[in-house]
Amino acid sequence: MKHRPLLVMAACAMPACAATTLAAAAGSNAFNPDIALILTGTYAGIQHDPAGYAIPGFPLADETGPGERGFQLGESELSLSANIDPDWYGVLTYAIAGDNTAGVENAYVQSSSLGHGLTVRAGRFFSAIGYLNEQHAHTWDFVDTALAYRAFLGNQFGDDGVQLRWVAPTDLYMEFGAEWLRGDAFPAGGSADNGRGAWSVFFHAGDDVGESDSWRAGLSWLSAKSADRITTSPAGDDSFTGDSTLAIADFVWKWAPEGNNYDRNFKLQAEYLLRNDDGEFTPAAGSASPLNSDANGWYLQGVYQFVHGWRVGLRHDRLCADDPGAAFAGTVLDTQGHTPSRNSIMLDYAGSEFSRLRLQYNHDESGVVADNQWFLQYQMSLGAHGAHQF
Repeated sequence: MKHRPLLVMAACAMPACAATTLAAAAGSNAFNPDIALILTGTYAGIQHDPAGYAIPGFPLADETGPGERGFQLGESELSLSANIDPDWYGVLTYAIAGDNTAGVENAYVQSSSLGHGLTVRAGRFFSAIGYLNEQHAHTWDFVDTALAYRAFLGNQFGDDGVQLRWVAPTDLYMEFGAEWLRGDAFPAGGSADNGRGAWSVFFHAGDDVGESDSWRAGLSWLSAKSADRITTSPAGDDSFTGDSTLAIADFVWKWAPEGNNYDRNFKLQAEYLLRNDDGEFTPAAGSASPLNSDANGWYLQGVYQFVHGWRVGLRHDRLCADDPGAAFAGTVLDTQGHTPSRNSIMLDYAGSEFSRLRLQYNHDESGVVADNQWFLQYQMSLGAHGAHQF
């Protein structure tokens, strides 16, 4: 049911001249969006110089790693969102990094009146593949993202394009979706195929189990074309031209006693990612060679709120890549016989729904040499902010 704006209903009951005056006065302030500001800061104690961070066997996107040492302003987000008219809703999220660089993270319009469970989105947005990808960093349960997301999606996959979602009219929650994207963002690159270089499909399902438990599971597929995708290595810039495909399976289970998560709750979360790169790889020092390689990664994490405001979390990450052979020795694809992994523990306190303090420790073996990493983080939210994903 569509509700008529209060101003319009009031105007209909007024004399014509009064209604006209009121409408004119309100017109200058008709655009009244929700505004939210997320402030984040971090102290990082990292044993080994993060400037040399690499995961053997895995080409990485820019700004993919544990971050810088010491005190640093994290990514701050300024978001504006509002109904445009009865048919459309708009969102803009502007991200400001600690090094004073800034850019548009999300800027899209979304339909609000198609009905029949259909929604269309167009613009720049985080893809709905997987579970963690669509979530903004301030909603993560740990300071950093999973290793598999770091290696396969450059932390988080977002691009320009269109998205179609359909929620089935069934008792069991079932959502189907598809995206057609520009192909600029890692693991794509170079806006191949005339700016239509990536596409995805995804399926999510979920339900309640009694009064205390609920779950969500999903399957996703991403196809990305790369035209001279660059990865910086110690020897220089390596490049890849070809096709990358990524399959993701995700599962989340939540528990709260009788559905009340105020004092105690628990979330178990896991994802498995499987990637294939098929094309031509050109190392910084050498000639192009054909490449067809497989790699996979997964993480499992649990977060328990044991008393109101206080949570503790554990996470394990692991990656595995095929050895591409002697032709790729010394490049980013050289696994060096190493299986990357990481263990993390975190403790955080939320004084309210608008503030959180977090302490986290990583024993990171994603590189050949193990690294011990400590993080202290604050996250503060000002203003109206939309509901978070399940």
